[in-house]
Amino acid sequence: MTFALRPDERTFGVKLSIVIPVYNEERHVLDVLRRVAAVPMDKELVIVNDASRDGTRHVLEEVERDPRSVLAGARGLTDIRIFHQPINRGKGAALHRGFAEASGDVVVVQDADLEYDPMELPALVEPIRQGEAEVVYGSRFLRGRKGFPFWHTLANRLLTAASNLLTGFRLTDMETCYKVIRADVIKVLPLREERFGFEPEVTALLAHHSRRAALRIVERPISYRPRSVKEGKKIGLKDAFRAVYCIVRYGAFPPPYRKEAVPDRTLAKP
Repeated sequence: MTFALRPDERTFGVKLSIVIPVYNEERHVLDVLRRVAAVPMDKELVIVNDASRDGTRHVLEEVERDPRSVLAGARGLTDIRIFHQPINRGKGAALHRGFAEASGDVVVVQDADLEYDPMELPALVEPIRQGEAEVVYGSRFLRGRKGFPFWHTLANRLLTAASNLLTGFRLTDMETCYKVIRADVIKVLPLREERFGFEPEVTALLAHHSRRAALRIVERPISYRPRSVKEGKKIGLKDAFRAVYCIVRYGAFPPPYRKEAVPDRTLAKP
């Protein structure tokens, strides 16, 4: 379902699709949606519930019944669209659904927890809006690594270095959630990974795409508040091994592109 609130202010000329995969986030999801709705941009929240087993579905159904619980503090034209996966398939599969449903000019992923600050999204969209890039990565390391666990930092550095080796990029944070991508780019990438392999996979596919057509990718600094496994963090050691596989698999042997490409869009500046 789609809902909209149209307040007086509209601060951007680009519509942003914020894809939010959700799994067992009953405690956090409503707060996250409210914070995302408050971002001062025209946007849609594309929420994909990955067959949650806790009370997440009930919370989202309440939002469907009364969207004012989320939209009361919204800024910019804000739509809410909620989709429920019939079975749990993983974050990547939820993102595939969200990207397919997205109707904005630019797409970004927002995890349904409180690790990333959605108020930083306008600054990440700005290089695309200005025509300076097609892809923007929000790097958690450009401002240093204060607050990061040592092993988290080490693993990220190693994975990013391995990804850079195969892609030719010079990224500092390949595993970041905040990847802001023009819709006409993300919609043609032949994404396959259904779990947490999405991050290295999409980075490798963007590199292959850049060899087919000009693609400018830049990084901008973002803040980050990591949460622990006790607080609900789901990624684990086996996902790190999967990331290594994805770096090599998609970096060296990309799957074929989809036959139907999405037409290029010209982003109008306000």
